[in-house]
Amino acid sequence: MIMDRAYEGDETRQLVLELGFTPVVPPKQNRVDPWEYDRIMYRRRNEIERLFRRLKGFRRIFSRFDKLDVMFTAFIHFALIVEALR
Repeated sequence: MIMDRAYEGDETRQLVLELGFTPVVPPKQNRVDPWEYDRIMYRRRNEIERLFRRLKGFRRIFSRFDKLDVMFTAFIHFALIVEALR
């Protein structure tokens, strides 16, 4: 589970481990006992956040005009195709 540094608390990390995920979150710099994490995967988190920001540019997605889940999902697929072609 890729998390932001704001969620690097011991309780949050323990919950993620109990759920069976591997936490990918860098420790804060003032941590006495820092841990290792997958730096490459953490860098990919930024790409995901930028994709969601671009998808919010499609007004139909962020305001959820479609009443049917099928239509909403179809438009998300359409938006992802448009983003891939850019």
